[in-house]
Order: sequence, then structure tokens, then C-alpha cells
Amino acid sequence: MDLSALNPVAIAVSLIVAATPLVFAAIGELVVEKSGVLNLGVEGMMIVGAIAGFAGANVTGSTTFGVLCALLAGAALSGVFAFMTQVLMSNQVATGLALTLFGLGLAAMLGQPYSGIPAPDFPRVWLPVLSDLPVVGRLLFSHDWLVYVSLLLAGTTAWVLTRTRAGLVLRAVGENHDAAHAIGYKVVLIRTGAILFGGACAGVGGAYLSLVASPLWVEGMTAGRGWIALAIVVFASWKPWRAVLGAYIFGGVTIAQLNLQALGVAIESQYLSMTPYLVTIVVLVIISADKRRARMNAPACLGRPFFAAG
Repeated sequence: MDLSALNPVAIAVSLIVAATPLVFAAIGELVVEKSGVLNLGVEGMMIVGAIAGFAGANVTGSTTFGVLCALLAGAALSGVFAFMTQVLMSNQVATGLALTLFGLGLAAMLGQPYSGIPAPDFPRVWLPVLSDLPVVGRLLFSHDWLVYVSLLLAGTTAWVLTRTRAGLVLRAVGENHDAAHAIGYKVVLIRTGAILFGGACAGVGGAYLSLVASPLWVEGMTAGRGWIALAIVVFASWKPWRAVLGAYIFGGVTIAQLNLQALGVAIESQYLSMTPYLVTIVVLVIISADKRRARMNAPACLGRPFFAAG
């Protein structure tokens, strides 16, 4: 095994690329869960965002338009979830699972004409002087613009949730929807807005996969990342910056197993490919072992339906 073939800077850049779609999906789901809603359809929204972004970019030649298409597609699919769970009062877990299955099937059908077609080049940010710095320039100042948007999204979400009235209202709805309703807050409307936001973020995360991380369309290319995003929210104790850290840790695990395969480590590739998902399971088991801590951090009304009196 020749470790000299590894380029630390290239590995770090690859880690950021692998983590960015998880950041988008995890932050979106975090906001949804803060409102008291559990949406297990992240995987479905991501894959629909991936094909919508890829198709939009290929038809118009504009990756920005592709990202916008992905955002709208993810929000539209989450709108179905919002209508089913907030208006028709369907079970959130069952509806989320159905949303994932529907999204995977819909994306597979819509993506058939785009198989084997490369995506347009995604522009990278270039800052005079800064982008040309050795090592640091490539690590910090030469990424595509969605990397910076993902970090800005996490920072803005953290600020809104902890420093603004809107964030206080959202958290109040998630902690005690009956009390929030009693003092005049529109619980269904607030939760619907959070669900649409989460769907839009998941859609953008999917677009990042098909336009940047692997710039082509492959059926099932999300490969369980939506489920990992759900695990990251729990791992992060519903805190945005911890979610970013979790996304980068899981992204690092993914990149590590790819590099181990490239180095020809004497382990079956199937076992190495299992690594990110095994880590996810182990993390969830460890977190679940401390039930008291999990209850303290989770929104009190998470997954509970809201029935307006009268």
C-alpha cells in the first residue's frame, strides 16, 4: 500500500464535496423536526431534486437554473407530505416512507432520457490572490458556490432559531403545539412552511450530487444519503453547527473508504462500501443508549399530530 500516492489537499477537497449535500439535507430536516414534524422522505426529495436539477441544467445549459429546478422540485414533493400530514392528518412515518418510495420511482422514470449524458460544468468561485494561495487557496477559496451557500445556510439557520422571534415561534410549536395554538400561532401554517423549507434544502442537496459530486445522472445515486441526513440530525442533537460537523464526519468516512479501495487495501470492496452506513448505525445505537439525553434534546412534540380544538 503506497501512502505517498495520497494527496491530503485533494482528499480534503473531496471530503467537502461529499459532505455538502448532507449539510443541505440535514439542515433542512433539522428545521422540519424543530417544528415538531418527522419527515422520513428526505431520500425521496433528494433523488427528485437530483433529476430535476440535472434535467434543468441540461435543457437550459445553466447550472443555476438546474439548482432552482431542484429547489422547486424538492419543495413540491414536500408539499405533498405537508398536505397529507397537516391537512389530511395521515401518519407522518408512513407518509414519509411512501414519499421516499414515490420519489425513487418518479426519479427513475424521469431520468431515463438522461442516462449517460454528462452535466454542464459547474462554476467555481475564484477570488483574486486568495484562490491562488498554495494549499489554503484550494482548501478554502476555490470551491463551487453551493459549498459556501451550505455553510451560510447553517449559520443563518442557527441564528434564526436562537436569536429571532421567528425561530422562537418555530421552536415553541415543536415543543408544545397546543400551547402555541392557544396563544394564537398558526401551527399548521408554521409547520407547512418548515416542511417546504426542508424539502427545498433536500432538493438542492440532490442537485449537488448530480451536478457537482458526480456530474451525471445515475438511477438511485443518492444511495441512502437521505437516511444518513436523518441520522445526522439526531447525532447533532438538533443543533445546526453540530449538523455541519456530522455531515463532514460522515463525508470523511465516505472519502476514506473510497481512498482505501483505490489503494488496494486487502478488504472486499463491498465491505468498504458498507462503512458509512455501518458508522451511521453505530452512532445511532450509541445515541439511543442514553434515552434521557435523547428526550431532553429532541423537540417534545416531534412526530405528534396536531388537532386544533374547535
